[in-house]
Amino acid sequence: MQAMIVGVHPLAGFDKLLHYRVPVAMGASVAVGSLVRVPILNGMKLAVVGEIGAPRDFPIDRLKSLAQVVYPFPSLTPDLLELSRWMSHYYACGLDSIIETMIPAAVRRGAGLKQEKLLVVAQKLSAEELAVLEKRAPQQARLYRLLAEQFRPQAKAPVLARLGLTAAVVNALIKRGVLREESRRIERVAYTDDHAAGELVAAMPHQLNAEQQFAVDALGAEFATEKFGVALLLGVTGSGKTEVYLRAIDTALKAGGGVVFLVPEVALTPQTVARLRSRLEAIAHGQRCVVWHSHLSEGERLDGWLALATGEARVVVGARSAVFAPVQNLRLIVVDEEHEPAYKQDETPRYHGRDVAVMRAKLAGAICVLGSATPSLESFANVEAGKYKLLQLPQRVDDRKLPYIDVVDLRLEAAKQRTLPALSGKLVRAMQDRLERREQTILFINRRGYSSSMLCKQCGHVEGCAHCSIAMTFHRTDDTLRCHLCGEQRTAPTRCPQCGAPDIRWRGLGTQRVEEAVRRVLPRARVERMDADTMSKKNRFREVLSHFRAGRIDVLVGTQMIGKGLDFPNVTLVGLVDADISMHIPDFRANERTFQLLVQVAGRAGRGDRAGEVIVQTFTPQAEAIQFSRHADYAGFAAAELKLRREFHYPPYRHLIQHLFRGPNPEKLKFFAEQWAKLVEKTLGDRVELRGPVASPIEKIKDEYRWQLWYFTNGVTKVVPELMRLRAGFAWADDITQLLDVDPVNLA
Repeated sequence: MQAMIVGVHPLAGFDKLLHYRVPVAMGASVAVGSLVRVPILNGMKLAVVGEIGAPRDFPIDRLKSLAQVVYPFPSLTPDLLELSRWMSHYYACGLDSIIETMIPAAVRRGAGLKQEKLLVVAQKLSAEELAVLEKRAPQQARLYRLLAEQFRPQAKAPVLARLGLTAAVVNALIKRGVLREESRRIERVAYTDDHAAGELVAAMPHQLNAEQQFAVDALGAEFATEKFGVALLLGVTGSGKTEVYLRAIDTALKAGGGVVFLVPEVALTPQTVARLRSRLEAIAHGQRCVVWHSHLSEGERLDGWLALATGEARVVVGARSAVFAPVQNLRLIVVDEEHEPAYKQDETPRYHGRDVAVMRAKLAGAICVLGSATPSLESFANVEAGKYKLLQLPQRVDDRKLPYIDVVDLRLEAAKQRTLPALSGKLVRAMQDRLERREQTILFINRRGYSSSMLCKQCGHVEGCAHCSIAMTFHRTDDTLRCHLCGEQRTAPTRCPQCGAPDIRWRGLGTQRVEEAVRRVLPRARVERMDADTMSKKNRFREVLSHFRAGRIDVLVGTQMIGKGLDFPNVTLVGLVDADISMHIPDFRANERTFQLLVQVAGRAGRGDRAGEVIVQTFTPQAEAIQFSRHADYAGFAAAELKLRREFHYPPYRHLIQHLFRGPNPEKLKFFAEQWAKLVEKTLGDRVELRGPVASPIEKIKDEYRWQLWYFTNGVTKVVPELMRLRAGFAWADDITQLLDVDPVNLA
């Protein structure tokens, strides 16, 4: 019989398919996607089976044999394996780094499931038999009574510890046939019911309105074709997009398929899990929902992965990396809040979760649903090009009104108060009104800390970070200056370090300063702040949200983490303290980000029975992003912004690739960047438009200088392989690091 040959992708730092013999004893458990161990040089390396068979005239006799099949089932589904190859070519990174991203570390180590011993009553004793047992062996009788009263198996170790008994007592009862010992698998499930308490929203199905029913029917028709398709669900905040998702999940599960549900932030996962878990129990007879994100323990991630890989669970919900979950027979991928920059990975492999979700759906022949009140212009352009189907939910559920948006001109407010206040008079009066009516307020500012910087009014000195090219942020709680890029921290000066003047002042706003202002104008209010500084403890985010939902907090002050996806019926006022922060950054997406932020934050108001109001404080009240957001006019904003993008040939009309160069010597870095740019211009000038190289907007981070070069191109896959080939042959200096970022979302 001819030997079975497999080609494997080794996780060993190179992208070459290697071939091995398969021992007869392993043949039945080897398939495409299997995780195996293979001999390479003098050691053993992990690899994934990429193909079965070998090319013609292959020297089979000289092949080494597989050493181990790690699991008796494939670790990568066929669509994931094909997806890894596509990502390698598109995102300019090694295949091994992508496969390592897809397979959790505990799985790569071959970890097994945690086991627990259970005690089960095997024979029920009569009253007479129990009386005899109590007289002869009182400890055995105590154990039996406890187990008999519980009516279900009990974990052995905790029971013995609670009763103060030894294993000999158990063994005696087992020997007599009264008890039986069993082993079962323990699953470390993230977000237990206790954690989800207070976050269970919309557990029971709603009666759909006409727009929701149309969207559900349209997705049902897509499923019936059993072909790949992408639908953009454009629904205003509070329009019931989640209910449409749930009906689509129901359809996929009833068809025997699996589901991936992506949310942009780990912080949003508990609420989504609570909704899904409660509904899935009803629509799929207890179907388990696996949670998946980077904050899980290794044990939780391993158990969830195994449940999906074996087909025991068919639904996964989580953040960006959940797109790689080994869901069997994938039929549906949902990407909620698809416009969020959080879907973009900022380290290798630098993939975009939304775009990878669309490609995975294509490779699996599944349906991909992208949802947002403010879709990315890339997705909307795909609708205009006929690539995506558009489904719209223009009304809030139960005919609730969108909140009224009032714009406060901070130029007039500063002139009126003769200073620049954190809170305008109109916002203060509105907050006082809500407090009297026992309604709640959310104040949003996209900058943590007390103040953005410390400025000397005498000489103009600004306290900057010694390791990065940015001003340090002042934190009032401990009188420190902190760099939010590298973590550098030092005590804030009381005098200007440059000229010695005593009147060094805070400039700009931060969450701490806004919180302090609220406490000053509303001394009776219960105020809580939510930002990266206060939410560092595990479960603190869920704890605060639970208190807010229960009405134990009157005013919630926070950064973008409170601006997305959260549902609080008693919030009737939202204040955007400084709408200009995101509008004036050097990024062609600045207007888009500002519009999305305003609409999403405004959407937190008026989600219950009472009308909502939004107060936006800004120095530029006539800006398009602000005016379009006042009426939640996405179509108007998209038309105006896409016209500009088309005129300047910016994405989505061309792809953008960032080439970042980092090193300790700025002159050396500039020289190598310029020499590289000349080579690319000479070789690929007909396929790309180069801009740069120039110093990055933030030129130094953690003592490394940064330069960047931009490539504009109509086709990524026509350019990236050539860039990788040129890069491999270029004589880079040892102290220069460079990386390619395809379709970047931040230009700093």
